[in-house]
Amino acid sequence: MKFSVSSYSYSQLTSSGEYTEKQLIALAKEMGFDGIEFAEIHPEDGKDKLSYAKELKEEAEKHEIDIVAYCIGANLLYDTEKEIERLKGEVDVAEALGCPVMRHDATGGYSSEDKKKGMGFNNALPTIIKGYKAVTKYAKTKGIRTCIENHGFFAQDSARVEAIINGVNSDNFGALVDIGNFMCADEDPAVAVGNVAPYAFHVHAKDFHFKKGTDFIPSDGFFMTRGGNFLRGAIIGHGAVPVTQCMRILKNSGYNGFVTVEFEGMENAKTGVKCGLNTLKRVDELI
Repeated sequence: MKFSVSSYSYSQLTSSGEYTEKQLIALAKEMGFDGIEFAEIHPEDGKDKLSYAKELKEEAEKHEIDIVAYCIGANLLYDTEKEIERLKGEVDVAEALGCPVMRHDATGGYSSEDKKKGMGFNNALPTIIKGYKAVTKYAKTKGIRTCIENHGFFAQDSARVEAIINGVNSDNFGALVDIGNFMCADEDPAVAVGNVAPYAFHVHAKDFHFKKGTDFIPSDGFFMTRGGNFLRGAIIGHGAVPVTQCMRILKNSGYNGFVTVEFEGMENAKTGVKCGLNTLKRVDELI
């Protein structure tokens, strides 16, 4: 396995001002990672995204570490054509970063008013597919593959992710498989990873502490899943996600790309990230 870390994992450090986004590159290298992924980028001093992305690429080259993916939000369900054009601009940013993969979201779902009209995933599917097709077609001209992550509740289940990938039907479009995020849709991580592993372009390793909806839930740190259970971010290997099983499934499916540590726990970010990397290295030895 090759290991990378998401800039999102270091959110504590950037929000406190301890590190700048650019300084995360040296930190990731120092911690033993082969790559870093950027979850959005935030230009400094009024710079535009493209020039800032080029600076990040130069910084990564200086520290001899790869920028492996660029992850951004999106909503293809409303103002679809406008959103497609915006996402094409983000593809240009990914090109400037020098990364081979860009993940963008599908949508957070319909508005409350549309939900009242009975609008759901099956209604949204053609529009989502149309958007992803247009963006990945453009990205292919730049040598960048695009993907959907099981993320954001609405398009999170493995069946929905697979339906979108099959609908787009492009060798340039696949899945960012987050082994933990399936729990947000109350899906067994191993079963779900097995469903989408053949489509994997990139992988997030993430873990969660789990409590049933019928349990007492502490007031701090937990959020509710779609089915009314509760999760809290955990150090990889410390929570309820069957990390070794999921990694074995991905390896057996032929995946040999980067595995990115995504930490969102309450522990110190440096500790959480480093312990997660240690776990993944041990898992790599076992499988």
